[in-house]
Amino acid sequence: MTEKLYYADSHLFEFCAELIETRPALRGVEVRLDRTAFFPEGGGQSADIGHIGGVRVLDVQESGGEIWHLCEMAPPPGTLHCAVDAETRLRRMQNHSGEHLFSGLTHRKYGAENVGFHMSAECMTIDFNVELGWEQLCEIEYEANLAVRANLPVRTFFPSAKELGSMEYRSKKELSGEVRIVEIEGIDRCACCAPHVSATGEIGQIKLLTAERHRGGTRLTLVCGMDALDAHRRMQDAAAHISAALSAKRGETAQAVDRLLAAEEKLKERCSSLAMECAALRAESVGESDGSICLFDSVLGDAALRELVNRLCEKCAVCAVFSGSDEEGYRYIIGSRRVDLRARCAEINRAISGRGGGRSEMIQGSAAADAETIRKYFEKRFD
Repeated sequence: MTEKLYYADSHLFEFCAELIETRPALRGVEVRLDRTAFFPEGGGQSADIGHIGGVRVLDVQESGGEIWHLCEMAPPPGTLHCAVDAETRLRRMQNHSGEHLFSGLTHRKYGAENVGFHMSAECMTIDFNVELGWEQLCEIEYEANLAVRANLPVRTFFPSAKELGSMEYRSKKELSGEVRIVEIEGIDRCACCAPHVSATGEIGQIKLLTAERHRGGTRLTLVCGMDALDAHRRMQDAAAHISAALSAKRGETAQAVDRLLAAEEKLKERCSSLAMECAALRAESVGESDGSICLFDSVLGDAALRELVNRLCEKCAVCAVFSGSDEEGYRYIIGSRRVDLRARCAEINRAISGRGGGRSEMIQGSAAADAETIRKYFEKRFD
């Protein structure tokens, strides 16, 4: 089987290996070496990338103890110089070790089990089976960063079956055979197959971004190390943009937003009042009809359109108001004091390519027909 150099040294990024076998794949060539420092996908961590003999490595997977490297093309035969993308590996180790530290502290303090873990290009998501509040998680974040500052040793080892049987450790599933343990001194012991840092100081800052309830527990997003720095820069850029847009100091943007929202609420109330007045004026301008009244509007909101329909229902058998365009379709509100619209709803929707429903006095929905087709239909009498 392939010798797994990443178990012996997680910081080994360049090595030489003998090409053993190649085989065609859907998007390149799969390559097997006698030994490798490329970590295959596993334990919630994506596969390493890099180069083998100058050929780009796209993916790495393990099958039956053998490590297969998906390359763009077949590298030359013989002994090859291989290079793991160090920046990508180091960032993933920072995040993964940071997750172990955060999960270990959460387990010790609240008995929470990590039941889900995913590492993306920008952050990690962690699922705990216990509901945890923001203040509780912030306490864990603080303790995790204290542990980073303490630069505690991180040890990886394969205990014997006897040692494993008497050992307490975290694991998401029942394990059999050889089990690899990752231990953060005095804080956590967890089964894991991925490369990790040698000491907590390498992790860098651990930053909690979000937390929400999820399936009876808690789902949070977390970033560590250089990814935490990148996330902080993105947030700073956003804060600077908001500060400039609001003409407010960065520390005063929250108050500025509150003032803006309060002003917006007053404007909404004023607009709503004006819309109701417009609806009343438009209703007054429309004459009575023995049949139906069909209007198209591009200004009023739903509440004002309902007001318009209610007022016009006194002047005709059926009042239909449409808002939208031929290109994007229409929303409709149809009202009547004389015709049972619920009973006629299916007929109306067929005629105007619509979908909707409601009460006997009023139905609402959408229509895909053009304005001319809609107008022609409502020229008919509703008896």
